[in-house]
Amino acid sequence: MRHLALAAALATLPPAAPAQDVDLELVLLADASGSIDMDEIRFQRDGYATAITDPEVLQAIGNTAYGSIAVTYVEWAAAGSETVVVPWTVIDGADSAAAFAAALIPPPRLAYGRNAIGSALLTGKRLIEDNDIDGWRKVIDFSGDSANNWNGPGIAEARAEVLAAGITINGLAILCRACSGRPSRGDLEQDYRDRIIGGPGAFVVTADGPDRFAEAVRRKLILEISGRTPPRDIATR
Repeated sequence: MRHLALAAALATLPPAAPAQDVDLELVLLADASGSIDMDEIRFQRDGYATAITDPEVLQAIGNTAYGSIAVTYVEWAAAGSETVVVPWTVIDGADSAAAFAAALIPPPRLAYGRNAIGSALLTGKRLIEDNDIDGWRKVIDFSGDSANNWNGPGIAEARAEVLAAGITINGLAILCRACSGRPSRGDLEQDYRDRIIGGPGAFVVTADGPDRFAEAVRRKLILEISGRTPPRDIATR
């Protein structure tokens, strides 16, 4: 039944037309590594589903030159386990945003293992380069609860390759006090600024608890869609 529900949800997604022009190609890379439990997988998906259908996010999309963006949602963990949860979808209004959100919830967890951030970034790059969409801007939106890299390509090498391709990397640092993924030490926001994000206007947004995750995602999406760079003190709250 779960697979039938997934198939039905995916069938409602509008296909991305060949060589379609959009303002933004956005890869949402969500953490599904070993420190992330099923509750956190769910609240991440729920948070993105809530944010992508938010009226202010839809208004930001409508205010772009083409009035549309292309988005795909990918969960990452160990190298090679990266899984596309929702394929490239052109969002140009409430209906297409709702279809994306509906497709995001049903799939089971498919990515497992210890952090491979470098591999995840290169997967995002490949998904952008291999699609049939032409976006003015190309962004990888990386979220996670640590900056460790236990296997696969190194972060520095992968980051350099992504940036050389003209793709910006933004970060969402998950500081979830109520969940199993809470970092035990260090400054995750600063780690993301120093080691992961890059490109024109790159920034980090912090989600410091389950109740604020959807708001952090909403704020981040509005900034990415509008192409604005936030002040540091706002971006990391």
